[in-house]
Amino acid sequence: MPRQARERLCASGSTASPPLHPSRLFLKPAATRAGRGGSAPPGCGAPGGPGCSRLPEEPTWERSRSSETSYEAPENIPMEGPLQTVLHVCHENGQWMSRLPEKLWDIPLYNLALPGSHDTMTYCLDRSSAVLTVTEQLEAGVRYLDFRIAHKANDPSMNLYFVHMVYTTVTVQAILWEILRWLETHPQEVVIIACRNFDGLTKRLHNHLVACIKEIFQCKLCPRNVVPTLRTLWHLGHQVIVSYEEDVELEKHCELWPPIPYWWGNKTSTRALIRYLERMKRMGRPGKFFVAGINLTENLRYILVHPFGSLKKMTLQSLPCLKIWIKQQYPGPKKKCINIIAGDFIGNNDFVKDVIELNTKINTSLHCQSELEQIAFNSQLPNL
Repeated sequence: MPRQARERLCASGSTASPPLHPSRLFLKPAATRAGRGGSAPPGCGAPGGPGCSRLPEEPTWERSRSSETSYEAPENIPMEGPLQTVLHVCHENGQWMSRLPEKLWDIPLYNLALPGSHDTMTYCLDRSSAVLTVTEQLEAGVRYLDFRIAHKANDPSMNLYFVHMVYTTVTVQAILWEILRWLETHPQEVVIIACRNFDGLTKRLHNHLVACIKEIFQCKLCPRNVVPTLRTLWHLGHQVIVSYEEDVELEKHCELWPPIPYWWGNKTSTRALIRYLERMKRMGRPGKFFVAGINLTENLRYILVHPFGSLKKMTLQSLPCLKIWIKQQYPGPKKKCINIIAGDFIGNNDFVKDVIELNTKINTSLHCQSELEQIAFNSQLPNL
């Protein structure tokens, strides 16, 4: 068996990573996690920048080209296209939220279309893969970041890292500061951060992580009792929504939002993934934030059949057909509407632009009617 296939077989138990560059990572030890001692590192420090009372200027809308045509994929369309390797950052999308028309300012973010990145910190594991950094992703228009957080076994420090079978060398705190610096220069953009997995985190480490999140973002954090419309967030100075996949911390901190459901197809083919996503839509969208993942997954059988393949090659070949599917979607509160669409290698193709342009399909009068219908429906539910 070729060496490349043997390396990928080791990762077949979960979503596969690109080939790993040894200078960018620490290998993740197999030892069972135990309690950790050691003193806490210096505090997170006080973020700079203007205070919370700052009110942004009124946004102006620069409407981008959009198509409201329904794109149907013929049965004989090739589900994988030629490999596309062009990587670009569309800086025009860096402030796309501030350019939305005023009619969308009062719609909750969970009823808008938001582009996201799956397993955001993968770029740290292989710099040769040309995946966008966090700042580049934000500048490209990504507004949902998927963070898998971990603590190294036998590490006496309180340092936390990102993990995808291996650890990154960059710390979680460093990336949170990087996001803050970007937000300070984009005061009308809102970022959703999903904190997940928490491999090896003890209660003490959870406390440390939440304290850092609150210290770094301070009043930019949006409490979960706020209806997150752009108009409200701009008025209150909130720019960050943090979902946290740990119930104990969630109950203690009003700044943390519940885990965001992620529709993960776990499929190796584009056609099977689209069938899965359509099945989930027929079952009905969640009431608040949720993610439709357009990321494919290598499994053992796929690796054996494609010994010289890679997750990146698989993903890029699927983009033409997934582009058609994305253009068919509608954001909004109705049963089959979408919210966040997240994928791998988001710097390739026009993925981010296509998701943003879905917001031009929103009919605010129909949206308001759906909201009234939902309120009426909820009022009829028994008090549980």
